[in-house]
Formats: sequence, C-alpha cells, structure tokens
Amino acid sequence: MRRAGLGEGVPTGNYVASGYSVYEEENEQLSEGLKEKVNALKSLSIDIGTEVKYQNKMLVDMDTDFDSTGGLLGATMGRLKLLSRGSQTKLFCYVLLFVLFVFFVLYWIIKLR
Repeated sequence: MRRAGLGEGVPTGNYVASGYSVYEEENEQLSEGLKEKVNALKSLSIDIGTEVKYQNKMLVDMDTDFDSTGGLLGATMGRLKLLSRGSQTKLFCYVLLFVLFVFFVLYWIIKLR
C-alpha cells in the first residue's frame, strides 16, 4: 500500500490544503534569515579586512621608526666609544663639574623657598 505524497490526491490549484504553501513560506523566511546572516558576515569580513590593512600600515610605520631609532642609537654608541678612548681625566672632570653644578642649582632652589 502506497502513501500519498505531498500534493497528491488534492485538487489542482488548492496549494493551501496540500501544505505546499506552508513549506514554501517557511523556506522563504529561512532564506531571508540566511541572507541577513550572509550580509552580516560580508560586512564583518570587510571591516576585518579594513582593520588588517590599517594594522599592517601601522606596523610598517613602526618598523621604519625602529630602523631610524636604531641608526640614531648606533651613531650615539659610536660617539661614546670615541669619547671613552680619549683621556679619562677629561671625562671625569666634565662629570664632576656637571654634578657640582646640579648640586649648586638644587641648593639655590632650596634656599629660595
């Protein structure tokens, strides 16, 4: 014994009675929900792509800044090496004079209070 399939045994043109309309409406609702989710995912992926491009640009800028800072520090270290090769007494005198100057300025500031 064979069971009647969807739409069998129902007069033609009567889709509501066959259940076809109910399933079609449900499919329409589900497809609309799916379209909304796909659009949300699309906009999210576009936003992620924009953020990735911005972050990559910032990383390139940061890399350039670090390279220039490394060059500056290298030059400074070269000057310090030249300074350290010179006479140590001259360097010691400069440091001692600087320390005395700082203490004198601090003493003078405290006295004015």
